[in-house]
Amino acid sequence: MEIKRETYLNRLIERKDNGQIKVITGIRRSGKSYLLFELYYSYLISVGVNPNNIIRIALDIEENEELLERKKLNEVIKSKITESNSKYYIMLDEIQLVEGFEKVLNSLNRNSNLDIYVTGSNSKFLSSDILTEFRGRGDEIRVYPLSFLEYSSAFQGDVDEAWKEYYTYGGLPLILNLKSDYAKSKYLKDLFENTYIKDVIDRNNIQRDTVLDAIIDILASSTGSLTNPLNIANTFNSKGHKNTTDKTINLYINYLHDAFLIEKAIRYDVKGKKYIGSPYKYYFTDIGLRNARLNFRQQDENHIMENLIYNELLIRGYNVDVGVVEVVEKDKNHQSIKKKYEIDFVCNMQSKRYYIQSAFDMPTKEKIEQEQLSLKYTNDSFKKIIIVKDKIKPWHNENGILIIGLMDFFLNHNSLDF
Repeated sequence: MEIKRETYLNRLIERKDNGQIKVITGIRRSGKSYLLFELYYSYLISVGVNPNNIIRIALDIEENEELLERKKLNEVIKSKITESNSKYYIMLDEIQLVEGFEKVLNSLNRNSNLDIYVTGSNSKFLSSDILTEFRGRGDEIRVYPLSFLEYSSAFQGDVDEAWKEYYTYGGLPLILNLKSDYAKSKYLKDLFENTYIKDVIDRNNIQRDTVLDAIIDILASSTGSLTNPLNIANTFNSKGHKNTTDKTINLYINYLHDAFLIEKAIRYDVKGKKYIGSPYKYYFTDIGLRNARLNFRQQDENHIMENLIYNELLIRGYNVDVGVVEVVEKDKNHQSIKKKYEIDFVCNMQSKRYYIQSAFDMPTKEKIEQEQLSLKYTNDSFKKIIIVKDKIKPWHNENGILIIGLMDFFLNHNSLDF
C-alpha cells in the first residue's frame, strides 16, 4: 500500500539543490523515512538521477552500527563519492544517533556537488535544535501524520467509515495496517508511553514524571480550551502536588510541544493587530494519541473535529492563531461595555488570510447567528468560513460567509477558496 504524500514530496522537490541541509522532522512514526527513502528516491530516479549517485544510509539498523561514529560515517560517505564533477544526493535516516552529527553535515555541505537530506525525530533531535545546529544552513520540512485526504485514499471502506476511524485512531500510517480495535488502541497506547513520553523524559532529565503525566491528561481532556499554567498549578497544589509552580507547568508543556506531541495556538487581537499572552490553546498533533491517552473515554466529536481542522490547516502550510475580536456593546442599562468574541482560527499565508469557525452543527437561526457573530465583527474584507459536519453543498450566506461541509473541507486541498 503506497500513500503518495504529495504535499511533502513537493516541498522536497522545491528545495532540491538549494544548497541547504534539508531536515525532515516530525513526530515518530509519521512517515519521514518512507517519504525520503522511498517517495523522494523514486522521484530522483524518475528525473534521471543515476542510482549510484544517491547515497542512502539508515542509521538505526544493526548493519550500520559502526557508522554511528561520525568520522567513520564521514569516511564512508566520501568513499561513495567517486566523481567530483557529478551531483550526489545524500540521505541519512535518524541522524541524531550520531554523536556530533552537525559537524559531519556542516562539513559535507561545503561541497557544492552534494545535496543533503536527513531525518530526525527522537529526544536528541527536535525542531528547536535545528535553529542552532546548522547555523542557518538548515531547511526544515515538517511532516505530520496523515491528513484525512491521505488516510481516506488508502482506507478500505467508504468515506463515512474512514472518518469514524480517523477521528478515533488518528493518522499515524501504521494504523491503516491494523485490523482490530484492540490492535489499534494497543499500538497507540504503547507508542505514547514507551516512545514519546520516554523521549521527553530522557531529553529533559525529568524527575517528576507524575507531574508530566498529569499535565498530559489535563491537556488531552481540554483539547481546544484556553489553558493557563497558573490555574493548572493551583489545581496541582490543591491535590497534593506541592511546590508545582506555573513556571514548572509551562516548562513541561513546552517540552511536549518541542517533542511534536502538541501544538500551541496563540490568541491574536484581530482589530488591535497584536498577539495576546496566556492563556493559549493546545491541540494534539495526532488525535489518535490524544484519544488513547484518555483510554478512548472522551469521544467528544465536536472538540475532535476542531483539533483535526487545526491540524489540517497546519498541514496545508498556514500559520494558525486563535482570533479575538473586541467590540463595545450596550448592556440592558444602555451602558457601554467591552465584550470579546472568539474566532476559532485565523489562518495566514503570505497575503492571504482566512477566518474560520468550526461548528459541529447549526440547527437553529440562533446557533447560526452565534457562530457567525465574531466573523461579522472583524469588519474587514478577508474571507470568512464556517465548517459544519453536515454534508452540504458549499454556499455563501447573506453576510458573504462561506458555509462548507466537513468532507468538502478535508477532501479538497483548495477548499478555502470555494
